[in-house]
Amino acid sequence: MDITRSGSQPSRKGPEEYFTGTVRIDAPFSGSGGLSGATVTFEPGARTAWHTHPLGQTLLVTAGLGRIQREGGPVEEIRPGDIVWFAPGEKHWHGAAPDCAMTHIAIAEMRDGKAVDWMEKVADEQYSAWPASA
Repeated sequence: MDITRSGSQPSRKGPEEYFTGTVRIDAPFSGSGGLSGATVTFEPGARTAWHTHPLGQTLLVTAGLGRIQREGGPVEEIRPGDIVWFAPGEKHWHGAAPDCAMTHIAIAEMRDGKAVDWMEKVADEQYSAWPASA
């Protein structure tokens, strides 16, 4: 058993090359079982770049109001208690709503030591495509 105490790891800023807006990453972990994850907080309007995960990703929304989109699909709203699964290789993004922060726990399995493949940033026009017209 290994316990990582709350507050024992410093918060870090989400890198500008992978995020738009202010994003805080807390309690990142990478387990011996091949899982990686973190608690991620997006300030209003903040979001990830488009990306994929070689073995998929699960998001557990814990606070606020967010938006998600998979390539070719509508922008959708997510709320506390929602669980989102992105299939392996599914291109997507996620982040906060324009006027409300959002926090989720993100969990992904690693393949060959890698959990994510980052792509281009989400354009303001893509992010603002709300309400969805699907």
